[in-house]
Amino acid sequence: MPKYTYIALDSKGNETKGSIEVASQNEAIGRVKEMGLYPTKIVESDKEDKAGKKTKDKPAKPRAKGKKGGGMSFNIPIPGMGGVKPKVLTTFTRQLATLVDAGLPLLRGLRVLEKQERNANLKRILGDLAVSIEGGSTFSEALAQHPKVFNKLFVNMVKAGELGGVLEVVLKRLAEFSEKAQKIKGKVKAALFYPIAVLIVAVGIMALLMCFVVPKFKDVFAGMGVTMPGFTVFVMATSDLIKNNSLATLGALAVFVVIFLLFIKTKFGRHAWDKFQLVMPAIGPVISKVAISRFTRTLGTLVSSGVPILQALTIVKETAGNVIIANAVGQIHESVKEGETITAPLESSRVFPPMVVSMVDVGEQTGAMPEMLLKIADNYDEEVDNAVAAMTSLLEPIMIVFLAVIVGSIVIAMFLPLIAMITQLSGEGESSGGKKE
Repeated sequence: MPKYTYIALDSKGNETKGSIEVASQNEAIGRVKEMGLYPTKIVESDKEDKAGKKTKDKPAKPRAKGKKGGGMSFNIPIPGMGGVKPKVLTTFTRQLATLVDAGLPLLRGLRVLEKQERNANLKRILGDLAVSIEGGSTFSEALAQHPKVFNKLFVNMVKAGELGGVLEVVLKRLAEFSEKAQKIKGKVKAALFYPIAVLIVAVGIMALLMCFVVPKFKDVFAGMGVTMPGFTVFVMATSDLIKNNSLATLGALAVFVVIFLLFIKTKFGRHAWDKFQLVMPAIGPVISKVAISRFTRTLGTLVSSGVPILQALTIVKETAGNVIIANAVGQIHESVKEGETITAPLESSRVFPPMVVSMVDVGEQTGAMPEMLLKIADNYDEEVDNAVAAMTSLLEPIMIVFLAVIVGSIVIAMFLPLIAMITQLSGEGESSGGKKE
């Protein structure tokens, strides 16, 4: 009777290895499940030994594109390998959830999506996922081989869905999570588009005036011998500096940008920049609400999908996107690890508003924390909408005034000598008229 070697997970997610003697692989799978284990890989011992010897005797070669092979795939980094847009990934997740929910086997669902996928990178990855699953790997193990596309949040939620037998439910939650995250991100980008566009126009107009218009006025004033006011002299000196040192000016701007980027990569710089983002006028409240919504939705989605709370907090910390929020989540992780509640470190962090703290406290006491976290996220999504609308209505007049001040200051500086000259001529005319009388 053949002997099969298996690798399986128990109810706590711990890996177990062993071997059993049965007639077929299907019988081996059934026997492992009867033991209360979830099989991730089952192979015949003789075949495994032969494969091992063959691997030792002969160096492994990378699998050719489109060729079916064993369960191992070689993930060679190539340019654009992680170039799958979030929208494309969300569509794939939603489609796979629909296929699995309809009763289609996971492997067949991946093959169907691979055939119709237009994104070259995702098509290649789907092929790799299918090959890995054919070789005995679980779906979460196959996803973990592509960390540039599937982050830890995605992988761990799928793993929890596999252990709980609710993969289609988890995939739907992942799709909903991604859709809502993209929706919020799109709204923030749309709100920031107007001020950035106005700023670019302002810089372009200022460069045009300083390099072409102001020098013309300077030549006119030099020929007339007019005494120029101090503000006009300052504007003309700035114009000369920009026009005669355009390359140096651009170089200085480039150096400033590089220094800033290097600064925010340091631990202190990253902390200071993320702190500033949360408290900056107009934009700060929006960023803060987005961060809180992301924290609560991520944690609520993970916990409701069956991911252990400590592991869920670790994932939330890594995907927070803001050092201040990540540090607060780290404190919560340590508190929970010591057997305490989430509420105390949540309140002591001074990052989360009292309403969030009180709702999490109620969720802990009633045993409905995942539902409460998702309610907080939905509430803050609405607040983000209101904050974005308020920020847009506030920034529009501010940017218009800013543009008017920049252009108006240059225009006034050019007309001040003309006004002084007209005033001087009119004074001379009056004095000469008085002498004639």
